Amino acid sequence: MTEQRLVADLVVERLLAWGVHRVFGYSGDGINPVMGALRRAGGDPAFVQARHEENAALMAVGHAKYTGGIGVVTSTQGPGAVHLLNGLYDAKLDHQPVVAIVGQQPTTALGSEYQQEIDLPSLFKDVAAQYVQTVLAPEQAAMVIDRAFRTALATRSPCVVVLPHDVQVEPAPEEPPHEHGVVPTAPQWRKPRVIPADDDLAEAAAVLNAGQRVALLVGQGARDAGAQVRAVAERLGAGVTTSLLGKPWWDETLPTSCGVMGHLGTTASGWLMDHCDTLLMVGTNDPWTEFYPAPGQARGVQVDIDGRHLANRYPVEVGLVGDAAETLERLLPLLEDRSESTWRSQVVEQVERWHRIAEERASAQAHPLTPEYVVRALTPRLPADAQVSVDVGSVVYWYARHLTLPVGVQAHLSSTLASMGSGLPYGLAAKLEAPERPVVALVGDGGMQMNGIAELITVASRWQDWTDPRFVVLVLNNQDLAEVTWEQRETEGDPRYDVSQSLPDFPYAAYAELLGLTGIRVEHGHEVDAAWQRALSADRPVVLEAIVDPDVPLLPPFPAGEQKLDNFRRALAQEENGDRARRLLDDQAAQEQE
Repeated sequence: MTEQRLVADLVVERLLAWGVHRVFGYSGDGINPVMGALRRAGGDPAFVQARHEENAALMAVGHAKYTGGIGVVTSTQGPGAVHLLNGLYDAKLDHQPVVAIVGQQPTTALGSEYQQEIDLPSLFKDVAAQYVQTVLAPEQAAMVIDRAFRTALATRSPCVVVLPHDVQVEPAPEEPPHEHGVVPTAPQWRKPRVIPADDDLAEAAAVLNAGQRVALLVGQGARDAGAQVRAVAERLGAGVTTSLLGKPWWDETLPTSCGVMGHLGTTASGWLMDHCDTLLMVGTNDPWTEFYPAPGQARGVQVDIDGRHLANRYPVEVGLVGDAAETLERLLPLLEDRSESTWRSQVVEQVERWHRIAEERASAQAHPLTPEYVVRALTPRLPADAQVSVDVGSVVYWYARHLTLPVGVQAHLSSTLASMGSGLPYGLAAKLEAPERPVVALVGDGGMQMNGIAELITVASRWQDWTDPRFVVLVLNNQDLAEVTWEQRETEGDPRYDVSQSLPDFPYAAYAELLGLTGIRVEHGHEVDAAWQRALSADRPVVLEAIVDPDVPLLPPFPAGEQKLDNFRRALAQEENGDRARRLLDDQAAQEQE
């Protein structure tokens, strides 16, 4: 006897029609009919069980970032739905298309204070501001799914579909009736071609040609425009800096590459932003406004596919709405050649200076290890086909400043929301999409204790299915929430508050062994290179635990960072054991001032 086709089956069929082959989530009674439909679908789409709905949502965001496609997550109602919020906000703030399929109690029970009953449209109305809708009838289901996907793709944002349990188990209509009140639909959306007008391109070129000291700030919008960005930069003799999200899409080995911009950026980037007279922003909405040129210092041109971002961070003169690659392609012939300018030579000198500073910092004495050296040592060993995930915390500083990515190697993190605990979910999303490629996750002990430890269970349960078993988790263990500790000193002038900042010790490497993985623990500098070599040639996932120094400063690049020194010093003067951190801070400040 053929099983009856339910609305839940229709939903799963619609996911496939939209090209979805992997759904992240956690089951529960409110979404069980969809789980049954996934089972009946025979593994396509595949269901990936996370240890927590928040992690599942972060995996969906990671999937969108690594693939350039759309991430899908599912959960039950009540607590499951609430847990999704953090990951969905990560998608919203980093402009990633994600669709959440969320269960709900039967429509007949809504409004009765039923168990796990939450007003889900109200819960999601901010994070899914572009589209959140409850399916109330079988004839509505396909239309709502289609609109959620179209909206997520068109607005690059999360959308939410709420599915009451009784609607999920209704018979699915073979074909919606052609009658009043029933809306026809199709799973269709094509990326548009967006190009600025010729007059606007000419106006932008005039601004850029008038500049003598041009800087480019490159964001994730340049994902498919690397060649065009490089051609424009070379034509203008420009220095190039990137946002955190733009870092993977620019070749940082080039002599005019100044590294990441902002609070956790490089000395060269700080110099570039302080000395340029013209700024070209490409596909970026980076929030670190105090690290941009001062208003009035530089004339500005901005290219972005989303017109809402134009002049949102810097008062540009010409804002071009358009695809980065096609816009720069049309802009290039209008630009004058300054490839041999004095400005370019100055930029190259500052980049070389930054490389010397970074090497000195990574070689500095620390107790027991400097985290800068541990991350820097990965650069020459990172496989050319690797994918990298980065958690939130001080590890982001070391990634931004010390890890040079081979061209084609993606690295992603929760940037604008800056949510701790994203490193393992992101890394798993990357690995599940490309199991033949090695993954390296860079994580602090705070992120590991928040949810990374739990998601190692997922790694342990899945790694034997991977073509390439290499999945290396670097844990920087300093038993401190180091970024927040340094923020307390910097922004408040307050000393470290031990009760809030100390982390309990945990045997990360030994825990990996308990799960059947490989654990490596390093405490001395001479062990680091061999540890990376062993980790990247292992026959199974590895947790590489590095015992590092929490006193290594998180000093922003000058000139903006110079304004923070008094607060840092006032805070450290109040700490019983602050002398060592003060010494390291003064050493880095002296490097910046040279």
